[in-house]
Amino acid sequence: MSTYIDNLNWRYATKKFDKDRKISDNDMATLTEALSLSASSYGLQPYKVLVLTDPELRARLQPAAWGQAQITEASHLIVLANQTTFGDELIDDYLSNVSMTRGIPPEALKGYGEMMKSKLLPLSDPEKAAWTSRQAYIALGNLLSAAADLKIDACPMEGFDPQQFNTILDLEKENLNAAVLVALGYRSEEDQTQHYKKVRRPIENLITYL
Repeated sequence: MSTYIDNLNWRYATKKFDKDRKISDNDMATLTEALSLSASSYGLQPYKVLVLTDPELRARLQPAAWGQAQITEASHLIVLANQTTFGDELIDDYLSNVSMTRGIPPEALKGYGEMMKSKLLPLSDPEKAAWTSRQAYIALGNLLSAAADLKIDACPMEGFDPQQFNTILDLEKENLNAAVLVALGYRSEEDQTQHYKKVRRPIENLITYL
């Protein structure tokens, strides 16, 4: 069995963290780079990643996450915040980056930009928000796998009030919405869920070859 599969079997949604163990700066740099390398539709990355370490800020957020201990006990709290709407600027900024990074004249990218705009800009704001949220969830999956590879524990969390998070973190002024949280750190020896056998559907009931 590969080390990658071993690590995925090792990981679980950690319920109780060792609040005295902190993730090193080097490991956090690896995790944030993994986030930046996540796949996204058209490569647009229509979201922002907030890394929260301030204890006072996280204590303010905890009631908006149903008082869950992971919010304050984990080493780091990640907020993946999707853009609630966008216009030409999302695509134009991306194409400018492509042009600079790959040395391609901007005019050579015009057709590609027009294609993206024809697909994305006619969407309603709710449709745009749903699409950007899905892109944030792709990044979530990459983060969980990268953390497991480093033997860093993680707990993805949807159990929170996005509106309260948006208010406390002042996200709405940037057209952002807290889509999903990830608590990162190291499991406590007292967390009994680490000993539970992993439960998944049998592969033959999940995977179909056609």
